[in-house]
Amino acid sequence: MSLDNRIELASLPTPLEPMQQLSEKLGGPQLWLKRDDLTGLALGGNKTRKLEYILFDAIEQGADCIITAGAIQSNHCRQTAAAAAKLGLECHLVLGGEAPEKCNGNLLLDTLLGAHIHWAGENRKGEGIPALIAELKAQGKTPYMVPYGGSNLLGALGYANAVLELVKQSETRFTHVVFASASGGTHAGILAGARLVGLDSQILGIRIDKADTPELLFADKVLNLANEAAEALALEPFNAKDVLLNEDYLGGGYAVIGDAERQAIDLLAKTEGILVDPVYTGRAMAGLLDLIQKGYFSADDKVLFWHTGGAPALFAYANEL
Repeated sequence: MSLDNRIELASLPTPLEPMQQLSEKLGGPQLWLKRDDLTGLALGGNKTRKLEYILFDAIEQGADCIITAGAIQSNHCRQTAAAAAKLGLECHLVLGGEAPEKCNGNLLLDTLLGAHIHWAGENRKGEGIPALIAELKAQGKTPYMVPYGGSNLLGALGYANAVLELVKQSETRFTHVVFASASGGTHAGILAGARLVGLDSQILGIRIDKADTPELLFADKVLNLANEAAEALALEPFNAKDVLLNEDYLGGGYAVIGDAERQAIDLLAKTEGILVDPVYTGRAMAGLLDLIQKGYFSADDKVLFWHTGGAPALFAYANEL
């Protein structure tokens, strides 16, 4: 499978920046930031890289409408709606919760982007999509389902390609690459990309959501996706020890904002002028900061934090920040 089978949606390459102020303040490792919050499409984020591959496939299959699912402030849904608008495709979003009195954050952007919103109550991971697909087919449409978080083989290839971009940008040998690990595709893709280019950094995902199911542990999902990508790219397979996940920072649960997230958001804004969100990057950054304080890294380490976006959600959580 070729990494060239994509449709250009993102503004690439995204910047790679040292976080000098933060590094000096913490007195720990050298910190760098890969700015995938600046992928360009409707305020950016990591999902745009995934959608380049997924929507290439959708167009190849003749789709005229796109369906995906997420939480009410889903960054993935916002970027999917934007990509669909750019490509002239109808977009349907199945969102958890009930319609609020006022739209804010990503939900406001979803509506501006012309997405059709379907409210799903307690279900935020697409449980209602099969019925919607049947309904759209009955209307004579050709729907295409984008998986939750854009996390399938095609989405993972977006992040394998991102690692190629990273090594072309800089000769810096990062000892660690740290990021928010949520639906698994970004994590799997970074693993595959690192193996493809011979990058020997420790790849560390900070979990932000307790997403295990009785059928499949999250680490196994990442491993399975990484091995799908490895097979597609003719790489050696991965094993369980290759999937490094830190589960110490789940806090009160998904989208439950605590002091650690608030402090991380505040610190990044005031030291680097960087905005991280309360649910994903803020929680992952809080984990990274705590690991630094606990001595997980040496002073000579070069740690890359992969900023996967999410800042539009800040406005929806204003009262909690």
